[in-house]
Amino acid sequence: MAARWGKEVKRMAESDKRYRLVQDRKGMIWDLWLYVPTVAFLILISIKLWYGPYKDWTYILVFMATIFAFAGANRILKTRLMLLPGAPTAIEIDKQRVRFELRNGAQVDLVKGVRFFGDFVGKTFAVTGMDMSGKKQQYVFHRGQFADEGQFKDVKSFLQVYK
Repeated sequence: MAARWGKEVKRMAESDKRYRLVQDRKGMIWDLWLYVPTVAFLILISIKLWYGPYKDWTYILVFMATIFAFAGANRILKTRLMLLPGAPTAIEIDKQRVRFELRNGAQVDLVKGVRFFGDFVGKTFAVTGMDMSGKKQQYVFHRGQFADEGQFKDVKSFLQVYK
């Protein structure tokens, strides 16, 4: 354990561009306010249409409700609360790569074709690229996942070279 701790401290000293992420509970509430009424509204309309003359529309609305439910659950569980095994819990930025530590303990290094995408409002950004095995990876980060606003701005400024 002490050897592992020593390696971790040494690695952190070598790279000062390492950030540990936190759960974004405020963002989770906003996402719940977005997705839950949308899914409920689509289901209620489909139930109404099922007992009316437009039964065919029911299938489309239930399909849409399912897609919104999966998208919302993924966004909340993976990017906001970081509960899924593939959710990043830390980000480390280097000149040669961008490293993500995942909740399941794995580390993913994006080394080829790394791209940074920021949104227009400035609350979210995404990083994509190829890992060491040649598999395309994509991660989305929200402002609330960083300990403070300064860390969020630092990460975005370090990632600007990949734009």
